[in-house]
Amino acid sequence: MCRLEKSDKKSDFGVEKEKRRWQMGFKYLGESKLEKMKGSVIPRSRMKLWIIRATTTALLWTCIVQLTALGESWGPKVLKGWPSCFSPSDSPLAVKQSSAPAKIPLPPKRVYKNNGYLMVSCNGGLNQMRSAICDMVAVARYLNVTLIVPELDKTSFWNDPSEFQDIFDVDHFITSLRDEVRILKELPPRLKRRVELGMVHSMPPISWSNISYYMYQILPLIQKYKIVHLNKTDSRLANNGLPIEIQKLRCRVNFNALRFTSQIEELGRRVIQLLRQRGPFLVLHLRYEMDMLAFSGCSQGCNDEEVEELTRMRYAYPWWKEKVINSEMKRKDGLCPLTPEETALILRALDIDRSVQIYIAAGEIYGGERRLASLRAAFPNLVRKETLLEPADLRFFQNHSSQMAALDYLVSLQSDIFVPTYDGNMAKVVEGHRRFLEFKKTILLDRKILVNLIDQYNDGLLSWEKFSSLVEHAHADRMGSPSRRVVIPDRPKEEDNFYANPHECLQLVEPLSSL
Repeated sequence: MCRLEKSDKKSDFGVEKEKRRWQMGFKYLGESKLEKMKGSVIPRSRMKLWIIRATTTALLWTCIVQLTALGESWGPKVLKGWPSCFSPSDSPLAVKQSSAPAKIPLPPKRVYKNNGYLMVSCNGGLNQMRSAICDMVAVARYLNVTLIVPELDKTSFWNDPSEFQDIFDVDHFITSLRDEVRILKELPPRLKRRVELGMVHSMPPISWSNISYYMYQILPLIQKYKIVHLNKTDSRLANNGLPIEIQKLRCRVNFNALRFTSQIEELGRRVIQLLRQRGPFLVLHLRYEMDMLAFSGCSQGCNDEEVEELTRMRYAYPWWKEKVINSEMKRKDGLCPLTPEETALILRALDIDRSVQIYIAAGEIYGGERRLASLRAAFPNLVRKETLLEPADLRFFQNHSSQMAALDYLVSLQSDIFVPTYDGNMAKVVEGHRRFLEFKKTILLDRKILVNLIDQYNDGLLSWEKFSSLVEHAHADRMGSPSRRVVIPDRPKEEDNFYANPHECLQLVEPLSSL
């Protein structure tokens, strides 16, 4: 970058000394005048031009070095703003930037005295873990402790190795809640070493506890040990009787902070777009997978060999506590998922259009196509993510059931109608989220009434007209419309789940017509 010029005349100051000064790229003004006085051939205008060029070069290099030092967080953003040879319409970058949402300013950090660190290990499937994460954020906020990014279940039936950051946008999770609670990706090094050596107090909190339990039982342990690890998180916070601020924070985590990764979000948008191109669609959460049937002990429609297989599986998992189950009695009580055959009858009775697309949000249906035959005959436009997408689109999701469930979750939120055949964790969380989205239509099947009507119809005791009329009448007020949760004191398992109907939060969206 430096410039070297030679003079025909020998200077009294010495040729070698002069060369060294020119090679350094500088020329002192005093020396320049002296050269001119001694008959230098370099004109004043040329000297000024050289000084301007040298100064500009030095400034440019300084800027580049400074940008490099700022690191990845600033460098790429600055470089993206430089002029491009492409026109805005031709540049892929320009397209991406124009479609990207405007960056929302980060909320200010909440400053509080840290009482210690809370580690949590979630258990269960995706949506059970999702609600548990919301609960633990609320607990950490109330106790004024630092929450470590939750660990997801990798040892359950699904055997999914996904980490938190494989499913959720971990940076958004941390920053969007920083005005409420401090969240770290991992413990500070000194405390992390203690955990690695097994020097940590680990325990399961009591199910359905109110916030005073955490304040007077858990907080003293955190203050004593500095770290407490909660190794079970399913349903560990009560549905009701909590401060309104806690309830609203649970909603904020669920509806805002727990955003899926960009890869999952993008693939979800593609599935929704493919469905929308073909018209309206209904999402059927057909909870008829092998694990559900084995866990619940429900075997309606299964042959003897399948019943034996389901029983063996139930006994193989020690944490499934209920082993001896009367399937028929449980079904009569409305505690079994509807079978595919029963579901076909009910959808017809509810006057669902035969030509509508039905997206099955579920894993592999037990019995495969044999059990889906009646449903497909009644509604031929059955689709799944596996039929809408190419195998290459799902290759990164294979053997990752939670990531597959995340796709189904996104599609379920945007469907015209959502129909769960069992009130499991996904059914509850999606129902509540759709209520938040201006009470989108969700048909909440009353299985206890339905199995009785189905049996009467199959036995010839009811005509089709009478059967369909009774089914419609039973569900006239079960479409996900505004309502308050049913509270049953001291029987939390039987009352309405908070995440299925978070009525404390729904008033926040009533004035917003854009959601």
